[in-house]
Amino acid sequence: MLRKEEKTAIIDANRTHENDTGSPEVQIAILTERINVLTEHMRKNPQDKHSNRGLLKMVGKRRSLLDYLQKKDIERYRALIAKLGIRK
Repeated sequence: MLRKEEKTAIIDANRTHENDTGSPEVQIAILTERINVLTEHMRKNPQDKHSNRGLLKMVGKRRSLLDYLQKKDIERYRALIAKLGIRK
């Protein structure tokens, strides 16, 4: 679970303009942080099937947002992949 301060820090680091909270870059960055936190939880609790399903849904959502960004603007996509350390 992300706290409000962590989420606002992620938004500030990835926004494209002053009032940006919903661009693909921001959404992908927030999902990436949530995925990282949930991955650590799953390493400690491998039998937690409900959390595993949520993790897989988040990964799929992030993948679709990355595909959208790749089709729309390849340079923004490459910059975001490098910044967040997501491999593909």
